[in-house]
Amino acid sequence: MDEALPQVDKGVETMGDSDDEQCGIQHPRCYHNTVTPLLTEERMRRKLQFFFMNPIEKWQAKSRFPYKFVVQVIKIILVTMQLCLFAYSRYNHINYTWDNKIAFSHLFLKDWDATREANSYPPSIGPLAVYKEGDFYDTINYAYEGYTKVEQAVGSYSYANEDDSPRDMILCLYQYKEGIIYGYNESYVFNSEIIENCTNIPQIHIGPLLDSKQFLFNNNLTVNFSAFVRAELTFSLKTVNFKAASRISAPNCYKFDITIYFDNEDQDGQILVGLDAEPVRLTCKGDTTYIKHDDISLILRSLLNYTVIITCIISLILCTRAVWRAQQLKRITIIFFEQHFEKTLNANDRSKFLNLWYIMIIVNDLLIIMGSSIKEQIEREEFTNDEWNICSLFLGVGNMLVWFGVLRYVGFFKTYNVVILTLQKAAPQVVRFLFCTLLIYAGFTFCGWLILGPYHLKFRSISTTSECLFSLINGDDMFATFSIMSTKSKLLWWFSRIYLYSFISLYIYVILSLFIAVIMDAYETIKLYYKEGFPKSDLEVFIGETNGEEVSSGIFRSSSCESLGGLIKDLCCCCPRIHKSYKTLTQRNTSTSNVDPLRSSI
Repeated sequence: MDEALPQVDKGVETMGDSDDEQCGIQHPRCYHNTVTPLLTEERMRRKLQFFFMNPIEKWQAKSRFPYKFVVQVIKIILVTMQLCLFAYSRYNHINYTWDNKIAFSHLFLKDWDATREANSYPPSIGPLAVYKEGDFYDTINYAYEGYTKVEQAVGSYSYANEDDSPRDMILCLYQYKEGIIYGYNESYVFNSEIIENCTNIPQIHIGPLLDSKQFLFNNNLTVNFSAFVRAELTFSLKTVNFKAASRISAPNCYKFDITIYFDNEDQDGQILVGLDAEPVRLTCKGDTTYIKHDDISLILRSLLNYTVIITCIISLILCTRAVWRAQQLKRITIIFFEQHFEKTLNANDRSKFLNLWYIMIIVNDLLIIMGSSIKEQIEREEFTNDEWNICSLFLGVGNMLVWFGVLRYVGFFKTYNVVILTLQKAAPQVVRFLFCTLLIYAGFTFCGWLILGPYHLKFRSISTTSECLFSLINGDDMFATFSIMSTKSKLLWWFSRIYLYSFISLYIYVILSLFIAVIMDAYETIKLYYKEGFPKSDLEVFIGETNGEEVSSGIFRSSSCESLGGLIKDLCCCCPRIHKSYKTLTQRNTSTSNVDPLRSSI
């Protein structure tokens, strides 16, 4: 799991490090009061050579089973299996709730039409809205009538009470405290404080039909449309979903909290009407023949969730331990170079001790642990739509990073490592290049949003403007972007042409070409390095080179604390305490007579 720099100095002595020396490096509190310095140049070189080996070379060097690699292989299998099962369940859940929302729209929204159910671009139909006071009251009456006749629906919907009696619908009105308009002489009376008034609509007293205008008047509520901001009509229904049932899973029970909203915040002569249905999963009390099978399904899902969590915790501990020990070795190496060569490791050499692959694995472990915990809660208790989305976010991003981690092992092969090295080489130039192009992009975005927003569908908000420009860079929907520009203003129509032609020409013909050139330059440099050799830093010169025979010769084998037993020592602090400092480790052994290539170059 360490970065692949398989380099060993050919003059390495064949005697392995003692157990005390190994524990002295990995456990700073485990040094013994010995007179002989623990690290000579050759032993320091050997430790660095082993640190930069890949897992296969480490296996050959010390005959140590690559347990971190095996944990990652097991994790990717389990996490992918978990994601596939959850994705299937989530698709069924989201599809089921969306279809029910469409059914509720037909049952409770006046003038709802099937053409509104399909998203088309550009939109072929306007928003559902009311334009007259009578239409506002008629929409409430229509929803109430649909609620009282819910048994006529094709779907098996029931009222929320346990005895199947209808709960009261709740109507909430939000209005400005004062809002009177005298348009004929351009005057008004206004108080921006919003007052909320809610009332229950009891079906048992009203009957099958509702006159909402008269009902509000009887309850001392009036709707002043000049001051009207919004209104919400809420009620609940229960149902059972048989579709998810199988041999090992029982039907699911739901309660839908339905809200019909009237939005007049823009005060533009139309009150937008919409419907939301929030699903809540309930514990079913159904046919007892499903209880045994449902228990089996629950046990299997929970077993998978807990196995994933345990595997990720093990992976998290191993990778965190590896990162910590790498930082310990970095500090020792820095002191060693200062004492032996009177040189300080540069930032590039220091960064080689921070394995970003480990950091990515730690991040995806945390995400998968949190996502699996939420998934287990979803499958055992009541849940809402937001919990599904949060869980899918954690599991999806975590699984993506797990698969990205496979690139690390692919990178051990020379042919496939070119991609990773090219991205690493080009990264600084790409960041600087993107920063400059981002400034140009931001200028075009704000300009298009301000000037074309009122006249062009794709420029009505800052986000849609940015999305439109990014699509144009990739050659998507160009003609539609030109053609749907409004002709209300000839000046702005001509400006839109100049604006779009300039942006497309600049980004497609100039900036994208330069961006590709930056990547290709890095690629050619990496190819040249493969032919003529990679430039070596002070640390790499000190480490030297090795070959397969030296790796498997046994010079790296010892009963060190780097084995699985070392992990137990790390966790339990089993080594005896001592008080030697890091400087003791870096003292020169006066008996060492080997000449180091780095020393001779200083």
